[in-house]
Amino acid sequence: MSSDPWGRVDETGTVYVRTSDGEQVVGSWQAGTPEEALAYFERKYEGLVVEIGLLEKRVRTTDLSAKDAQTAIDHLRTQVDEHHAVGDLDALRVRLDKLVTTVESRREERKVAKAKQTDEARAAKDALVVEAEQLAQSDQWRSAGERLRALVDIWKGLPRLDRKSDDELWHRFSHARSAFSKRRKAHFASLDAQREDARKVKERLVAEAESLSKSTDWGPTAARYRELMADWKAAGRAQRESEDDLWNRFRGAQDVFFAARSEVFAERDAEQIENLKLKEELADEAEKLVPITDLKAARAAFRSLNERWEAIGHVPRDARPKVEGRMHSVERAIQEAEEGEWRRTNPEARARAAGLTGQLQAAVDKLREQIDAARAAGNNAKADKLSRELEGRQALLDQALKGLEEFGG
Repeated sequence: MSSDPWGRVDETGTVYVRTSDGEQVVGSWQAGTPEEALAYFERKYEGLVVEIGLLEKRVRTTDLSAKDAQTAIDHLRTQVDEHHAVGDLDALRVRLDKLVTTVESRREERKVAKAKQTDEARAAKDALVVEAEQLAQSDQWRSAGERLRALVDIWKGLPRLDRKSDDELWHRFSHARSAFSKRRKAHFASLDAQREDARKVKERLVAEAESLSKSTDWGPTAARYRELMADWKAAGRAQRESEDDLWNRFRGAQDVFFAARSEVFAERDAEQIENLKLKEELADEAEKLVPITDLKAARAAFRSLNERWEAIGHVPRDARPKVEGRMHSVERAIQEAEEGEWRRTNPEARARAAGLTGQLQAAVDKLREQIDAARAAGNNAKADKLSRELEGRQALLDQALKGLEEFGG
């Protein structure tokens, strides 16, 4: 017979283990000595100790589910309860009981954590839905579309809720995305229609611009190009692939016209500057005729200068008033000289002036006689009245005499 603190082997080869409930039969050993029998069943005990230790570590350090942990505990407990090992089986039962408590505690912790995670996921999905519904009304098509796609990725990374709640939130979320997509599609369809209308308008503008590019009717054509440009801006943008080509054609037609106009204007400006120099030289010559001393010679010289003037052509617009004014001043001086000469040499005018002077002289003489007679008769009032009339007639006579002197007599 052989024994140790936790078991023994009797003379029949039966192996016992000592427990708090008394000795329990472990098994029968007939293949060797009693010491070998105890050693064998003690090794089985050590195996249970190792398995329980490993399970304790898994429960502590891994995410082993409570269900799997309990299954493993039940399996080990069955082995302990079957008493197929020699050792402190009661201590193993205590460790298994503690492990059950630990698993239950972990189960509750996970339940609480899962509930918290679910609440957080629900709140997060609620927030995503609210943001998606706000974005569904946005007209910022690019940024809102990108944000909605980002929200989908965020949604996919969140835990699922219960089927009903998850489906309801997803329905709202999906509806918001669909509403935005529908609005965006309608917007761009309308935009495409507008751009097609713009393309047709700009095709017509380009055709007219190209037809005008060879025109030499500079003023009206330039004005028409300004109108076409205003119409171009008012038409809006065409599709991108058409817009650039149409603009290049439109701008190219204008460039052809304005380049030709600039070339012509440059030549014209150069010619007009040269014309101005020539007219200034003629004005210098004309001004030497003043004051007029020989009317006939001055008139002939001015006529010759004026013929040369008319043959020269246009000068720059801003210089025209000054140079023409110089010639007009000389022309007026000649005209005034002609008028003076005419007054001196016109027989009819001389006769009219002499006749008027004679009439006024007779009237003055008569008034003087009437004044003398009135004073001789003592009628001073009448004499005074006639004296005032005499003053007026005398002033007219003086003027007439002066005019007569201009005729040389």
